[in-house]
Amino acid sequence: MKIYTKTGDSGTTSLIGGTRVPKYHIRIECYGTVDELSSWIGLIRDQEISKEDIATLIEIQDRLFTIESLLASEETSDFKLPEISAKDIELLENEIDRLNIPLPPLKSFLLSGGNTTVSYCHIARTICRRAERLIFKLSEEYHVNDFVMIYINRLSDYLFVLSRKIGMDKNINELLWRPRI
Repeated sequence: MKIYTKTGDSGTTSLIGGTRVPKYHIRIECYGTVDELSSWIGLIRDQEISKEDIATLIEIQDRLFTIESLLASEETSDFKLPEISAKDIELLENEIDRLNIPLPPLKSFLLSGGNTTVSYCHIARTICRRAERLIFKLSEEYHVNDFVMIYINRLSDYLFVLSRKIGMDKNINELLWRPRI
């Protein structure tokens, strides 16, 4: 299989189902942003973190590939695609709860940083939020499975709590935002 097809040289690409759309189409923006998110999650996974967190991140990357395929698919496509389900969202919620147990309550916004891995989590979180905004915009014009939108929303929460837990495990002080009023 050749990596290059030359079919995109004119600025269009195919959706699953065959329809060609401009490379700046909202569907392409959505699944491209989810792909960017998955790459950052891969970088987090490559850091010195717990094996349990690595396993969760691998599962998340798998689910993100599923989301990409769903976002890249025409509504009329006959292709059988994997789905996102309530169980996928439940896994994220369970992980958020597990990671959050030892964390001190948060009474202020945090300034990102303090450690490279913590910063990677915050970068991934902000990309996740961008993906969420784009997917909700897509849903105004096209059908998007509700579980996709919920999953992406929970994932940003997971990444935030993961950043805090990694910071705590590495004895990194959290910097609270102190508004100057």
